[in-house]
Amino acid sequence: MPEMKKLMVVFPHPDDESFACGGTLAKCKAEGKETCYLCITSGCKGRSGPFEIDCREKLARHREQELTKAAEVLGIKRLDLFRYADGSLQHADLAELTAKIREAIVEWKPDVVITFPPDGVTGHPDHIVTCKATTLAVEQAEAQLAADEYPDLYYVSIPHYYDHCPDSGPQPAVPITGKVDITDYRTQKGEALRAHQSQVYSVNRAYPGVIDGDFTVIGCYEYYTLVRSAGKPIEPLRAPKGIPVMEL
Repeated sequence: MPEMKKLMVVFPHPDDESFACGGTLAKCKAEGKETCYLCITSGCKGRSGPFEIDCREKLARHREQELTKAAEVLGIKRLDLFRYADGSLQHADLAELTAKIREAIVEWKPDVVITFPPDGVTGHPDHIVTCKATTLAVEQAEAQLAADEYPDLYYVSIPHYYDHCPDSGPQPAVPITGKVDITDYRTQKGEALRAHQSQVYSVNRAYPGVIDGDFTVIGCYEYYTLVRSAGKPIEPLRAPKGIPVMEL
C-alpha cells in the first residue's frame, strides 16, 4: 500500500493558513492526504477583536485556541507552534529558525512544502522572513533526505487579497504558475476564517461577510508558484494562456 502523501505549510501567524490556502488544506484532507502546519508565532501583536484581552500573553493563548479550531475545520493533522514573538522575526536568529523548520521537514518528510513568497503577499516582515527561512530549510533538508524524499517547494499568493479594501500590497515577487480548484471546499475555508474571531478586522478587509457566515466572496481557486523540485530551483514563468489548474 503506497504511503499517504504529505503536505506541510509554514506561516508566521495563526490565520495565515486559512487566508492563504484553507481550501487547499481542506481538499487535501478530503483526498486522504496528511497535512501539517508549522506556525512560527502566536500572533500576540494582532488585534483582539470583540474580546477584552489585556496582555500579549493572553492574546497569544487565545489565538492558539482559535488556530486549533481552524485546524480541526481544515483537517490539519499536525500543528506545531514555534512561539516566536509576533513582529520580531526580522530580528530573530535566522539560522536557528531555519534549523527548526529543517528539522521538522527531515522528521516528517513532506512531499510538498508551502510558504509565502519573498514579497510576503502583504509585505509584512514576518511573512518575508518566514519565506526566507523556509526556502533555506528546504534546501538544507535535502542534505539529510534521500533523493526521492525531496519535497517540492511552492510559494502561495493571494492575488485578490486587496479587492475589497482601499489598500494595496507590494509588487508580486514571482509569477503565479498554477491554481488549485477549491470550489467544493469554500465552506471549510470560510468556517476556518470564522474560527479566527479575534481577527475580525483582517477577515472583513479581505473577505467581507465571512465572519457573519456569508462565504460568497471566497473565490474558487488558490494560487501557487513552484520554485523548487527534485532538489533544483525552478525558474517560474508566467503562463501565456492563463493560469493552469493544478493538483498538489
